[in-house]
Amino acid sequence: MKTQTSVLALVLCFVGSVVCFAKDPNLGTWKLNEANSRWSPRAPTNRTVVYESSHGDVKVTVDGTDAGGNPTHNEWSGKFDGKDYPVTGDSTSDTRAYKKIDDLDQSNCAKLNFCTLEFTGKKNGMVTMSGYIVVSPDGKSRTVTMSGSDPNGNQ
Repeated sequence: MKTQTSVLALVLCFVGSVVCFAKDPNLGTWKLNEANSRWSPRAPTNRTVVYESSHGDVKVTVDGTDAGGNPTHNEWSGKFDGKDYPVTGDSTSDTRAYKKIDDLDQSNCAKLNFCTLEFTGKKNGMVTMSGYIVVSPDGKSRTVTMSGSDPNGNQ
């Protein structure tokens, strides 16, 4: 009986996590709309960002270009809990943290589940980037506001 209860609890936890991720408006593939985008000339450009559920975590895959126009690719897996998790392929950071936060418009957050993410990237323990990702109320677009510096502290 104890074994059946444990297995049932595990199944319910798994189903609960799938339902939770299914409601997350951040999940999916996001492509850059250059006509509606602004960034500083030296900033890297994320052309495609994919958020997907992966074994209870979220996996984020970013493809883009650096300031010199060279292709970039980096990957991060972790939870949206504000803790640092390793990132691979990013020359400006070796860890990244995402945290779900409330938007100012509570009705949109209630409708979309958490619609704003706060993020921080660090290189050797030093913050190199931080910002916010806000999903629109209709869930069809997102706005990324970021500030950052290179690993030497230059903005």
